[in-house]
Amino acid sequence: MLAYAGGDLIAFETLYRRHRGMLYRFLLRDLRHRADADELFQETWSRVIAARERYRPEARFTTWLLQIAHNLVIDRFRRQRPQASPEETEAVMRTLDAPESEQPERALSEFEQRRRLQLVLEEMPDEQRTAFLLRVEGGLGLEEIGAITGAGRETVKSRLRYALARIRARFAT
Repeated sequence: MLAYAGGDLIAFETLYRRHRGMLYRFLLRDLRHRADADELFQETWSRVIAARERYRPEARFTTWLLQIAHNLVIDRFRRQRPQASPEETEAVMRTLDAPESEQPERALSEFEQRRRLQLVLEEMPDEQRTAFLLRVEGGLGLEEIGAITGAGRETVKSRLRYALARIRARFAT
């Protein structure tokens, strides 16, 4: 990034190639809609370009990039604030309360497993999902996740622990 800030356009191409997949997966899983992920993907890179002269290597580039993306996601959620209808809430509660004996045992294909993971990610509170995705997609440590989300190390650990517990519970059924 420092080379790009100094005018090296090849350095930007290298940054883009190296981080585009991870950034897009993070946005797509957090936003759940391809059009929204596409839009914020472009906006994130636009902000990187606009901030190139102000960039300071106080953290890894990945951390800085995901901080920009995370802030854009938060802004998007604040503008859209979807509300679940009472019927949707009731349906989710019935699913969670169903006894194990009513759920058929079957082997899951790779596609079904990915779909199940996506569903559990959608059901997670935003804080848990974001911490999980920053850890898995971004490969970030607790301190870096805390810096991005504004949470303390122990809070990040708790969010990750709860997220993993939700995933394990979903896959145990």
